[in-house]
Amino acid sequence: MNLPIVYLAALLAAFAGSVILTAIVKKVAVKIKFVAHPRQDRFHKSIIPLGGGIAIFATIALFCITVAIFVKISPLDNIHLKDFASKTNELLIIIACSAILFALGLWDDIKNLNPPIKLFVQFAAAFCAAYFADVRVELFIESKIITSIISSVWIVLIINVFNFLDNMDGASTGIALIATIILFFAAAMSGQIFVAGFALVFAGALAGFLVFNFFPASIFMGDAGSFVVGFFIALITLRTTYYQSGQTNEWYVVLMPLVIMALPLYDFISVTLLRIKQGKSPFVGDTQHFSHRLKKRGLTETQTVLTLYLATLATGLGAIILKIVNSTYGLLVFFQIVLVLAIVAILESTEKNDAANQQ
Repeated sequence: MNLPIVYLAALLAAFAGSVILTAIVKKVAVKIKFVAHPRQDRFHKSIIPLGGGIAIFATIALFCITVAIFVKISPLDNIHLKDFASKTNELLIIIACSAILFALGLWDDIKNLNPPIKLFVQFAAAFCAAYFADVRVELFIESKIITSIISSVWIVLIINVFNFLDNMDGASTGIALIATIILFFAAAMSGQIFVAGFALVFAGALAGFLVFNFFPASIFMGDAGSFVVGFFIALITLRTTYYQSGQTNEWYVVLMPLVIMALPLYDFISVTLLRIKQGKSPFVGDTQHFSHRLKKRGLTETQTVLTLYLATLATGLGAIILKIVNSTYGLLVFFQIVLVLAIVAILESTEKNDAANQQ
């Protein structure tokens, strides 16, 4: 099996499928008036088609189901295919759980569901994936239920992190794409062929949608997309092996997901604290996200999103370095991440200074 060729083929196939499906969905969404209208709590000023999440989910689901069927009916004379065949049931469970989240998000795009309902369904789907598909963190805890609950909390957190990030053209999609590529390298470095392959399929689906979603966006993914995107990002972080006994890796490589997600988590935590401080529900949308706060500093929308990409890439590359350096250099990587977030905080503090000077 020539892995580089297989990986490239998977990436390109997913990209092409996503582009075609997104183009189709965009036309249909306009015809049936499945669109996002400008609102006070949203940044866009024009009517934009929804349904990008349909293309993202359909690309991944069709790809995975097709591969699973092919492996089931093919003669398994390859050790890698035999290994994959033994895990197809887990893959189908993951797709089923993602379908639940997709349906939830699609319904939310149409009816605007209450946060408690969304959180309940998100946790239920996350727990099913963690418990029945073994997508969970071990943490040296023997109880499957406890590790499944802990993993479910992480999955729900990342789902909502990327839902929060979906506040400006290309922001959530591009950051998810960068994070996925970083996770691909982490999985590949650990010899996890199928995790790495799935990451590339997911990256291809994201890249295909980003063609239409980057500024000026001609289609939005909606909650149907952001829920699925966050779910798959969380699953890849949980399925990737960071620390391997007997290698030179230090224990702190298990913190790679936190390093990769440093900027998305910063946005989620900061906007949540702002809303709570103002007496608002953390789940009520507004224009106080990090991206919005950056744009208020005079950046264009494209400059704002590219700044988010660069900051995510800076922390993501640091995460890869954690896999190959000793403890001394590893500490420098963590220090670098702190510096990146410090720069972010300084950029934001200038708005307060300007406001004070104008008084």
